[in-house]
Amino acid sequence: MSGTRDEVLIEPVTEVQRHELAELYGAVGWTAYTKTPELLLAAIEGSSFVVTARCGGRLVGLARALSDDATICYLQDVLVHPAKQRSGVGRALVGAVLQRYRAVRQKVLLTDDEAGQRAFYESLGFAEIRDHGEGSLRAFVRFGS
Repeated sequence: MSGTRDEVLIEPVTEVQRHELAELYGAVGWTAYTKTPELLLAAIEGSSFVVTARCGGRLVGLARALSDDATICYLQDVLVHPAKQRSGVGRALVGAVLQRYRAVRQKVLLTDDEAGQRAFYESLGFAEIRDHGEGSLRAFVRFGS
């Protein structure tokens, strides 16, 4: 995707403005992030790889990953402004992350239990842990202290 007025520019970045992050995360309803903007900014800055989508200079999408560059890549956030959803922006963002970590064996993500999320990630080659066969894999998560 290129960078003309109506087209979307996908590119890796090293920083994103706090107000842009607050606007994008707020637009998709991720209020747990927008309640503490300084924590969100620290999360972006501490990520191994951040790729953004911009349309007319405006931030309309973002994906970020954490990785050791050898064995694991954790895809943390993939978000697209509602006005640009279902236009290929999310696919392009995830594609940029997967390309960056193409040599890494294990790519992992957590997402909401929603049919559209499952279909989207399956279309990109991801599978739910339960679909890898009985007893072959387990996933654990712990939130909070």
